[in-house]
Amino acid sequence: MEEKLRGIFFKIWYWYISTIDKNAAVIFMNYGYSKENQKIELEKEDEKNRYSIQLYNLVATGVDIRGKNILEVGCGRGGGLSFINRYLIPDKVTGIDLNKKAIGFCKEHYKEKNSTFLQANAQKLPFKDNSFDVIINIESAHRYPQADLFIHEVYRVLKDEGYFLFADFDNAKNLKILEKHMENVQFKFIKKEQITNEVVKALTISTPERKILIDKIVPFFLRNLAHQFAATVGTPTYNRFVNKYFEYVYYILKK
Repeated sequence: MEEKLRGIFFKIWYWYISTIDKNAAVIFMNYGYSKENQKIELEKEDEKNRYSIQLYNLVATGVDIRGKNILEVGCGRGGGLSFINRYLIPDKVTGIDLNKKAIGFCKEHYKEKNSTFLQANAQKLPFKDNSFDVIINIESAHRYPQADLFIHEVYRVLKDEGYFLFADFDNAKNLKILEKHMENVQFKFIKKEQITNEVVKALTISTPERKILIDKIVPFFLRNLAHQFAATVGTPTYNRFVNKYFEYVYYILKK
């Protein structure tokens, strides 16, 4: 029941941010990544999103994506795909998300000719077989009702020898089920890394800025829920990462 309520709240919060944030204050909605000696160089305008960007950088640089055709499933408000496009030099990028307002935001804010944004369902991708060199999915799949359909669709639209770069969190039981789905479609496991500690570190460091942003854009009566969603220090969500009820994992898979 608690997990179901968390999912319902996420949908409400996602709708709320997409409705009120007209000035692009929130373009990332992941928990971030921080590790000693892995602080990447960023342009000044990207510094405010450093830890969320560092999670994208970790995942997207798992293989060489320069000159490749990239799909991000669950692109949200597009900050991660924009970072990939500007810093990592792919050939083409496509982002899909189920949320219509999020896709409208992306189309309005990201104008690069090699980028495309579509409203679509992760469990029924609107692409032909063998369409993409690399597919990326970050902190999104734990909300999908049928993750097995999503994994099957990723495998289908990925080119032979293509890569699936994946990072997400859940409890250990659900992560084992997800990994079984990956095995069932015969993905090759190139890498699996537990990054919970690095995510907790990012959440700890970024809590002051997250609190400032919440106070700025969220009405007082919703702020406790906003802190829970943002996993600021001391919230139940943050504590679940600290006590390892939630595990955060990163995979490189190959078709």
